[in-house]
Amino acid sequence: MDRDASSENDPADVPSVPEALASWRAAERAAAVARREGLAASATVTAAEEAAEAALATADATRDALASMELAETSAAKTAAAARVAVESAHGDLANADADRAGADIDEVEAKDLYRQASERAGQR
Repeated sequence: MDRDASSENDPADVPSVPEALASWRAAERAAAVARREGLAASATVTAAEEAAEAALATADATRDALASMELAETSAAKTAAAARVAVESAHGDLANADADRAGADIDEVEAKDLYRQASERAGQR
């Protein structure tokens, strides 16, 4: 419908009341549809912005998790190396303990033999 000022004054251009009412109702429906479409578009934009923020947060979290995994791997490797040193040291300690025990066993046998000899000499006097 033309909004020309001259059409307001010309009675021939003015529609009938039923036509004007139908035109007004059609315009109301079109405006309501346009408002709903605007709301839907706004909601879509908001959802897309939130999805983009979530994707960036996920990327940041993934990057942080990867860095944590790399630190954990480094820490595990250092722990394994320290464990190997501890195992080697324990093997050395075990070998020393075995040698000390064998030496103590020999000393015990020798001391026992000396005691036996001393007892025999004492019995012969």
